[in-house]
Amino acid sequence: MSTWWTFMKGVFLKNRTTGAIAPSGRRLAEAVTNMAKVEDAKVIIEYGPGTGVFTEVIQKKMSPNACFIALEVNPEFVEATRKRCPGVRVYEDSAQNALKHVQEAGFAHCDVIVSGLPWTRFDDALQDEILEATYNVLRPGGRFVTFSYAMSPYVPSGGKFFRGKLPKRFPKTTVSRPIWNNFPPCLVFIAEKE
Repeated sequence: MSTWWTFMKGVFLKNRTTGAIAPSGRRLAEAVTNMAKVEDAKVIIEYGPGTGVFTEVIQKKMSPNACFIALEVNPEFVEATRKRCPGVRVYEDSAQNALKHVQEAGFAHCDVIVSGLPWTRFDDALQDEILEATYNVLRPGGRFVTFSYAMSPYVPSGGKFFRGKLPKRFPKTTVSRPIWNNFPPCLVFIAEKE
């Protein structure tokens, strides 16, 4: 219950950085991590782990020798994720600094990025900064996997990002069928760096 309460406080008190109306479900986490192919990755980054639902699934699926870095701007979520997933490198930092953390861990690039960021809450400049940082930290052939509520691509800010900016930056972008067994239902976007 404390993880749920921590999440809901984030929704109401920090609604510019927390875009969900409820924590993501385990089934969505399973679907996203399967599409990201985290089990094959040597270096994994998670943007916006929240209270660690996806983090926990990634930690269970990843190779024992993989490097896993999670970046979260909400200090309460950082603490919640560290408690839930000991052994994961959870930093209180923004996605724009992903390359710095990967390099500090001894790598040049990452293989996979799983994102739980609330893209529709961000202004154009912030979306562009994060997409640029994402592109720069991924290796060629690397995967960036993010998700949104099923209706988000059809609202103005969501359409601009999911149907405009993301495929423009990552021409090899595909969209899943709706994940109906999450509340609310979600779409998953899989972008590959060429």
